[in-house]
Formats: sequence, structure tokens, C-alpha cells
Amino acid sequence: MARKSWHLSRRTFLMGTGVSLGLPWLDCMSAAGETVAKQAGVPRRICGLYFGFGVALPPENHEHAKWRWFPTGEGRDYQFTETLKPLAGIRDKVTILGGLSHPNGRRMGAHDTADTFLTGSFLNNKFLINTVSMDQVAAQALGDQTRFSSLVLSTDGGVGEPTRSSTLSYNDKGRPIPALHQPRQIFDRFFGAGDADTLAERRRLKSAGSMLDRVLDDSNSLRNRLGHRDKEKLDEYLTAVRQIEQGVERSQHWLEIPRPELRDEDRKLLQLDSDDNAPLQFIRTMYDLIYLAFRTDSTRVATYQITNMADCSSKAAKFPQLQGFKDTLHTLAHDWDKPGGSERLGQWDRFMAEQFAYFIDRLNSAPEAEGTLLDNSIILYGSSNSVTHDNNNYPLILAGGRGMGFQHGRYLRFGAEVPMSNLLLTMLNRAGIECPSFADSTGVLSELVS
Repeated sequence: MARKSWHLSRRTFLMGTGVSLGLPWLDCMSAAGETVAKQAGVPRRICGLYFGFGVALPPENHEHAKWRWFPTGEGRDYQFTETLKPLAGIRDKVTILGGLSHPNGRRMGAHDTADTFLTGSFLNNKFLINTVSMDQVAAQALGDQTRFSSLVLSTDGGVGEPTRSSTLSYNDKGRPIPALHQPRQIFDRFFGAGDADTLAERRRLKSAGSMLDRVLDDSNSLRNRLGHRDKEKLDEYLTAVRQIEQGVERSQHWLEIPRPELRDEDRKLLQLDSDDNAPLQFIRTMYDLIYLAFRTDSTRVATYQITNMADCSSKAAKFPQLQGFKDTLHTLAHDWDKPGGSERLGQWDRFMAEQFAYFIDRLNSAPEAEGTLLDNSIILYGSSNSVTHDNNNYPLILAGGRGMGFQHGRYLRFGAEVPMSNLLLTMLNRAGIECPSFADSTGVLSELVS
């Protein structure tokens, strides 16, 4: 069927002064009588999110049991504790998973397992060669359909060191893929003019104003070709891009300001808004960048390591203090079983759950084809410790993927005989990547799908 003059390609970009910005899904991207989903398939995406050091898990009869990370009950009748209550509004979009872990991880050091969260491999002091991560299997299969094969992010950036890695992603040789951590660099690389390699280029970009300003003329021309519904979608999308760009600027400014060591009596200064909001703004900005990368179909694979396992050296170690908590993340995690420790760590776990819920809400608010961006994205969130130093029973949440058959609204518990690689294999297969196995998998988790 011939393409009408008002039809747009899925790969249409807004252009301006060397800058290109991908478009969200619009109705006019489908030919008459057919949706894009029927023509070429709605994009399927995979995202892995990781936080270190585990969670608070006081016994169920403990005085602070309400801060236990895992819910009470099971199946559809489970109840959130205080920790995961921020997920109540997206309950039907998520599944809480208990009991899963990597068998190889159980044989490894207490803080050595972040490297293997998406690989299931075995590392020790004599054998430090990893294997391919699940996201990079997806990137190899899906990467030729997008401008970037994957988006690899972390708080600390780079690769770190073996068993204290600063990235979740490993190539087919088991080598770490450096993670990006500067919001402006990420924004420019994915949505602007690319990395500015020279001082002159940096000055040119700065003088040109914001990225969005440089494409608005092209967007005004495009709006004249759109119907009412698509105009609303485009305006909402451009507003979201502007908000994300402003968030990038704020986060970048914060990252470039060195922080002095404070005495105990000076810690009250951390209540100032400029410090209080820094971790919140940074984490949400990174989530926003993943959202924008998915929404523009710039990539279909993303990972984000929010904390590595390098004890106190991670940039995220002071996040709790900057957010108004008394201790560093490392101390909160290690003191969880001391008096009041479960409540203190549980409150931090709740803060992290709030940011995750923000990300899921963001994906779910973006319409795509006959559903939402979340329906076409599989999101895994979790840690490779249950409590710190325990590599069993990972706290895990699976979200999205309704368009790929995932059914949510449950708390599912598995036995130790079920490797976490079964979950990773299920994610790959549901994303349309037919793998007979992944790492030490023994099959798929049929309980997750309809």
C-alpha cells in the first residue's frame, strides 16, 4: 500500500544545527489499515537495574518487621511492607520475586557478585574471567535495529575492578563494557551532537543554547503535518525532553562540585536543599535518560548500576547521608541487624523503591502502539545480596512486558534449586531472542507469563 503524504517513518528525526532527536510513536507512523506493530513489530526492550549491599530483612516476628523488604503473604494475596509501599500504585505492573540467586554466586565472596548479576558466572581471586551478560546477548540480537546497540550506565562509570565492577555489562568475551556516568555526556551522545572532542566544539554547543531549542524550528514544521492527537503527543514529548535536559544540567552541575568531608557537628548542613536533593535528582535523571533512549528507539537495551560493591569508595556510598540519613550506605547495610538498623536501612530501601516506582510510572505514562512503553519493555530491578554478605535469595522485582506475555500483581517464591539464569533466559525469549539456554539455566520461568 502506498505511503500517504502524512505518513511518517518510525525512524523520522527532528533536525537542527547538527543535532538529531528521535520521535516517539505517533499514529501517523502507521500505514492506512495497519499498525506498525503488524508491519514490523513493536520494539521489545530489556533493562537491568542493580543496587548493592542487599536490603533489610529482619525476622517476620521482629519489632521492625514492617521494614522487611520482602512482602508478607504470597501470590496475589501478598501485602507490601513499609519498604515497598511506594510500589502500591503500580502493583499490577510488577512481580516481586523471592528465592532466586545464582548458584555460582553462592560460592563467591560476600561482595563479589555484582559483576555476575547479569552473567551468572563464577569469579574468584584465581579466576577473574567473566562471561557475556544477558543484556549484551540482547544487544547482539537487537542492536542493528537502533542507532546504539545498548546504553550502559552506572553511578561510578568506567569498569572498576574485578569483583568490584562499576558496570553490569560484559561482551561476548566476558570483558567489561565501560559504563557512562556523566549525565551531560550521555545526553549529548544519545540526543545531541555527540561527544564534544575539542574545546572549540564545546564552546559552539554552549553558545548554541539547548539541544531542544536547536530542533524546535523543525518540530514546528512537523506539527503542521500532524493530526490533533499526534500534535498533543509531540507537545507532551517535547515538554518531557525539556524537563529531562534541565535535570541533566542540574545533575551535571552537582557532580562537578567536589564535596568536603564534614564533621559530625556539621552534618546538619546536609539538610540544605542543594545537598538534600542531589541523590534524588541524580538517580531520577539517569532513569529519565533510559526512558528517553527507549522512547526515541535510540536503543532497546539498557543497564544501570546504581551502586557498586567497592565498600566506601563508590560515589553512591554517601547518597544516604546526602539524603538526610545518618550513615553511609556501607554502614547502613552492615548494621542492619543492630538495634534500629533494620529501620534505618529499610527507610533507605524505601527511598530506592520510590525512585524505581518513578521510573516505572514514567514508562507507563508513554503511549506506544496499542499499549505503553512499559508494556513493551522488560525491567529487572534488584541486588545480588539478600542482606549484605549473603549471596542467597536476591531481592528482585520484574516490571513491564505485558505486550510480551508477562503477568504481574504477584509475589512469587522459588526454591534454591531454581537458578536466577532461568529468569534471564525468560526475559531474552520473551523479547523475541530465541536462546535454548543462558549461563547455567535449566529452563524458563513459565510462572511469569500467561
